[in-house]
Amino acid sequence: MSARAVASAPGKVILFGEHFVVYGVPAVVAAIELRARATACAREDRLVRVVAPDLGFSCLFGPEGFEVERGGGEAEEALRPIFVAVDGVRRALGRGEGLELHVNSSIPIAAGLGSSAAVAVSASAATCALLGRGLDKELVFKAAFEAEKLVHVSPSGVDPAISTHGGIITYKRGVGIQKLEIGAPLELVVGDTGLKRSTGALVSAVRALRDRRPELFGRLLSAAEELVSEAVEALKKGDILAVGELMNVNHGLLSAIGVSNLALERLVHAARTAGALGAKLTGAGGGGCMVALVEEGRGRGVAEAIEAAGGRAFVARIAEEGVRIEG
Repeated sequence: MSARAVASAPGKVILFGEHFVVYGVPAVVAAIELRARATACAREDRLVRVVAPDLGFSCLFGPEGFEVERGGGEAEEALRPIFVAVDGVRRALGRGEGLELHVNSSIPIAAGLGSSAAVAVSASAATCALLGRGLDKELVFKAAFEAEKLVHVSPSGVDPAISTHGGIITYKRGVGIQKLEIGAPLELVVGDTGLKRSTGALVSAVRALRDRRPELFGRLLSAAEELVSEAVEALKKGDILAVGELMNVNHGLLSAIGVSNLALERLVHAARTAGALGAKLTGAGGGGCMVALVEEGRGRGVAEAIEAAGGRAFVARIAEEGVRIEG
C-alpha cells in the first residue's frame, strides 16, 4: 500500500442529444480539460475521512455511521457519494484500511459539466492506486457509477464513463458507449449562466410534454435521431462547419421542448454573433451551461462576448485522456 496517491479526472459537455437520449436517441459527449483532483492517504484506523477544502466540508465515515466535522447536513449530502465510491473500491479489493481523501475541482457544480462524476472517478482512482491496484478503469467506473446513483437516482452512466475514458463518445440507452475518432480538433467555449437547476424537474417537464403531444414529440425524436447521425459523420470527417450548423439545429430542438431560458438564449446569441460556428445549451438546460464551437484560435473572443452578455466563460479543449494517476 502506497502512503499517498493523487488522481485527476475530466468534466464533460454534451455536444448532441441531451434529453432525447432518455427516449433512445444517441448522445455525443466530449471530455473537457477541466479536472477534479483527489488525494488519498493511509490512516491508522478503519475510518474514511473525506475533505473538500474548496467547499469547507469534511466528514468522517465508518461502520457505525458518519460524523460531520464541517458543513452540516449539506456536507454529508455532498461527501457521501465520494465515500460510496471509495468504499466500493475497498470492497472490490477486499480491503478495509482507513483512508483520508482530499478532493477539489475546477468544474462548476450543478452546471451540467459532470462535476460529481469527475470527483467520484478521481477519488476511486486515487484509492485504487493507494491500495496497490494501479489504475483499474473498469473498477473505477463501477465505483463512480454507484456514487452517481446517490446524486442522480437513475443516471445513464455516461458521466462516469466519459470522465474515466476521455475523448469523445457516443452513448445510446440500452446499447452503451462507443469511442468516436474525430477528423479535426475541436475548440470549444463553455459559458455558465450561473443559474443552478434541477435535472429531474426538467426531465419530468419534457416527459409531460411527450405525454400531452405524443405524435408531435415522436417527430421531434426522429429529427433528433437524424441530426445526431449527421453530426457523428461530420465529426468523423472533421467538417467543423457542419458540426457547428448541427449544434444550432440541436439548440432549436431543445428550445422547442422547453428546456432553454432567457439566460441561455442570451449567451447562445452572444456566441453566435461573435463568430462561433455553432452554439447550444449543454446538459439539462433551465440554466447551467451552453457550449460554442469556434474556429481554432477564436475562443478568447467568443468567451469575452459571452462574459459581456452576463455569463462566465472559458475556452475548453477536448481531454483525450480520461482519469489519470498524477506524478
